[in-house]
Amino acid sequence: MTHKIAFLGLGVMGGAMSANLVKHGYSVIGWNRSKNRPTIATFTNAGGTLAKSLQEAVSDADVVFSCLGDVPDVREVLIGESGAINFAKANALFIDTSTIGSDAAKTIGEVLMHKGLRFLDAPVSGGDVGARNGTLTFMVGGNPEDLQECLLLFEAMGSNIKHCGAIGSGQAVKLCNQTLVSVYMLALCETMQMAEKMGIDPQLVVDVCGNGAAGSWALTNLGMKVATGDYQAGFAIKHMLKDLRLVKEISQEISDRQNLDTPKDFSVDLPAIALAIQKFQKVSQLNDGQGAEQGTQAMMRAYKS
Repeated sequence: MTHKIAFLGLGVMGGAMSANLVKHGYSVIGWNRSKNRPTIATFTNAGGTLAKSLQEAVSDADVVFSCLGDVPDVREVLIGESGAINFAKANALFIDTSTIGSDAAKTIGEVLMHKGLRFLDAPVSGGDVGARNGTLTFMVGGNPEDLQECLLLFEAMGSNIKHCGAIGSGQAVKLCNQTLVSVYMLALCETMQMAEKMGIDPQLVVDVCGNGAAGSWALTNLGMKVATGDYQAGFAIKHMLKDLRLVKEISQEISDRQNLDTPKDFSVDLPAIALAIQKFQKVSQLNDGQGAEQGTQAMMRAYKS
């Protein structure tokens, strides 16, 4: 089946993801709220068509991808008063790759389906490197037949596409992923401090430990950035703090549903995440709040300030 594709959100991730769809021969029309984002050029330089309006982008699309910021952004763009829901053709498949949590995904899916549209929540992991290289992991929630229909589209952008269950399940797995990633960053920052104090070349740590039981994507891709102070954003701290807010919210909801007698203090349940949030927040406040724009590896600044 030949799909006409709309891609909403052409930022660091979306710009590269949509460009990979174009490079694989798909007809893609892109749209971004801000018209001056430099990442839009990644898409247009690959041969993608930039829409002048949201309506122009989605009105003829069979599949509508979105890669946006926080829950309010996704709600506004997809199901808001002037959102894509108002312009999409019947039975179009919406695929949101943002991280918004299970509850928001379920709500958005219900609204779309009530209008005769389909929905998959498909958050990603792999950072800007994975987006550029087409090696992202997609965690997909929704009808498996909808996933199968557009599997080749996912494969143009990622190397690991996993169906996780019903709508909202992809988001649930993504929050588990972000929990792991945040704790990895704590360990990575502390490891590079140890290496420096012991006079060990950090590249040696990456090379040796990266091929053993301590190996991880974070060590391989971000280890030397932590060590050398390269804090350019692939995935910004402000976005990680948003994701960890969602982790915190779902943790509280689980506690409430189970009527636990234990204290509801978040740090009691997930102390490592509480520490990660503390470190990320500290960096986000540096340079009059501009620290929030740096990559998650900039957590190292919290240890040095």
